[in-house]
Amino acid sequence: MRILFAVLRIAVAALIVAAVVGQLSLSLGYWAGKGGVDTAAHTAHFFSFFTIDSNLLSVVALLIGSYLLLFRKGENPAAYNLFLAAVATYMITTGVVYNLLLRGIDLPQGSTLPWSNEVLHVIAPLWLLIDWLFAPGRAPIANSQLWKILVFPLVWCIYTLVRGPLVVDTVSGFNYWYPYPFLNPITSDQGYVTVAFYVILITLVIGASAAGVLWISRRKALVK
Repeated sequence: MRILFAVLRIAVAALIVAAVVGQLSLSLGYWAGKGGVDTAAHTAHFFSFFTIDSNLLSVVALLIGSYLLLFRKGENPAAYNLFLAAVATYMITTGVVYNLLLRGIDLPQGSTLPWSNEVLHVIAPLWLLIDWLFAPGRAPIANSQLWKILVFPLVWCIYTLVRGPLVVDTVSGFNYWYPYPFLNPITSDQGYVTVAFYVILITLVIGASAAGVLWISRRKALVK
């Protein structure tokens, strides 16, 4: 079973990498075709999406996890176990937020690659949930560790809101850039009030997801 999950983790990691590279390649072509686009700036924008960041973290977690399944017996090391729990939380949140709030909305990344979009927003989040439920090695995590899982999303949110008005969108000609419309105070109905509402809402979603992930960690492992 450990070998099976190690192989599956490598396969999913490779699929995620292919999806990220495929979307980036399409976006680069789109920006080049527009003319007058600051490609370096928009590449930085691309890697400022929470979806991209959480998926890349997933690649790291899955590859490390594959190594541990193949070459180490027993439970995951504590640091890795918490890291995997955090990544699972971020990916579950990515899947929930995208499919509830963003599906069908054009995001500022250029043209969207459909299969890549499904991998990053549906397949990968589902796999991280399945992995956390069934992969061997999961160890219990106390609720007191939940705040550590929230650090990265909060830092990302601060980074996004601080960076947004300081950069430009040379595709659309705006003197700002935000990865998601609900974080854009300029286009939101009530400005920062609306943004604050969504930040609180998403924090609650992440917190609930993290609490669920930690609760699962303390249940009897489904696969040894």
